[in-house]
Amino acid sequence: MDSREFRNAMGRFATGVTVITTNDGTDAHGMTANAFMSISLEPKLITISIDNHANMLKKIKASGQYAVNFLSDQQQDISMNFAGQKKKEGGVDFGSIQGVPVIKESLASVVCDVDQEIVVGDHTLFIGSVKDVKVTDGNPLTFYCGKYGDYRQKEYA
Repeated sequence: MDSREFRNAMGRFATGVTVITTNDGTDAHGMTANAFMSISLEPKLITISIDNHANMLKKIKASGQYAVNFLSDQQQDISMNFAGQKKKEGGVDFGSIQGVPVIKESLASVVCDVDQEIVVGDHTLFIGSVKDVKVTDGNPLTFYCGKYGDYRQKEYA
């Protein structure tokens, strides 16, 4: 199989959309990503996967901390901004939790210190020790087969 076929197969897995944020000491930075996973409740650990050629890799290494922000279905413009698809009019106004930039009004922001870095293939996994979380209500922004979507909670009898 070629890389395109593999990528298309991976796109068949529906995911939520996140923006990874950090501050490299001079400015807040963000990157849209869907390679996120919760890995442990005790201790509280998550992981993100960053391409070894991405600008965000150096920024997270420099800061030693990051946040994962779960976007709502009202925040597609923010995702597109950090994916380099379309600049958000007026820019992005960051909030802060324990000094780490976060996306305001995201469904959840999970703030971490980098616990481990593991190079795997063409990506680096950053295992984060969770320091704090903030949760809000709403519906998630989803991504499937290269397209944005949404998920509406339904009541079941």
